[in-house]
Amino acid sequence: MTMSVLVTGAAGFTGRAVCQALLQKGCRVHGLVSRACEVSGVLLHTCNLSDKQGLVELLDGLRVDQVVHLAARAFVASEDLEAFYRTNVVGTCNLLDAARDSGVSRVIVASSANIYGVPPDASPLRENAPPAPVNHYAASKLAMEHLARTYAQDFSLVITRPFNYTGPQQDPAYLVPKLVASFNAREPQIQLGNLDVARDFSSLDDVVRAYLALVERPDVTGTFNICSGVAVSLKELIARLVQLSGHEPEIVSSSQLVRRHDIPVLCGDNTALAAATGWRPSQDIGDILASMIHHPSTCQ
Repeated sequence: MTMSVLVTGAAGFTGRAVCQALLQKGCRVHGLVSRACEVSGVLLHTCNLSDKQGLVELLDGLRVDQVVHLAARAFVASEDLEAFYRTNVVGTCNLLDAARDSGVSRVIVASSANIYGVPPDASPLRENAPPAPVNHYAASKLAMEHLARTYAQDFSLVITRPFNYTGPQQDPAYLVPKLVASFNAREPQIQLGNLDVARDFSSLDDVVRAYLALVERPDVTGTFNICSGVAVSLKELIARLVQLSGHEPEIVSSSQLVRRHDIPVLCGDNTALAAATGWRPSQDIGDILASMIHHPSTCQ
C-alpha cells in the first residue's frame, strides 16, 4: 500500500526537497502551504497553522499515514518576536490537535539545535544535554518540544533537532548563502558579526535523507539530532570560500551585526539517529560550499 504523507512548509527550502524525496520513494505527498504556490508533483493544500478548524477538516479528509511538520518561523534575527510563539508553539499545537483528532498514526516535528544554547560542557552535544535557549526562536522551539511530547500517547512522535544546514537556493538572509553570494559577486568587503564562532554544518541533501530515513522507519520514536558531528569555524568557512573562488575580500566584524547572546560553538552528536535508522552524513563543508559556489542559481 502506498504511504500517504503530509509535509507542512512544503514550499520552503527544506519542505520542497523533502517532498521531492518522498515522491521519488513512491509516497503520495500532500503539502501544506500558507499561500497559493506550486510544488512539482505535490498535492498542495492552503491552510494557515492558526486555523485550527481548517486543519482538522483538512486532515480528516486526507487521512494521511504520517505528518512531517517543517513549517516554522525560523529566522533567528527576526524582530517579530510574537510570531515565533504564534507559529512555532500555538500553530504546532493546532496541527497536533488535528492530527490526534483525525487519527494520524505518526508525526515528525522539526525542532532546532538552537534549544541547546551555550553548552555547559564540551561538544559534541547529545540529545540529553540540558537545554538553555538564548533567543526567542530557540525558546519557542523548546516550548514546542515540551508541548509536543504531551501528544506522545495519541500517536507515534519523533522530534528532530537539526543543526545548521545549507545548500543551493537557501535564502541569502542566512549566513552561508550570504557569504557565497558575496564571494560570487566578488565584493571587496564583507561585513559580519562575531567572527569567533563555530557551527556544525550539514548539507540540505543529508538533512533530507535523515527525514526520509525516519519516515521509512515508522517504529522509531524519540528525539534526534540531525548533524555532521563536526564544528567548522567561521574563519575556516571563509578560508575555504577564498580557496574555491580565488577571491579574498576584506572581512570586517561589525558591532551592529553581533548578536546580543551568541553561541560560541554548537556541534552535535548524531549517534542516536545513526543507531535508529542507519543514517550517516555524506557531505562535509567542502562538498557543501563547492556545490553552492558553482551553482548558477544559488542565492538568487
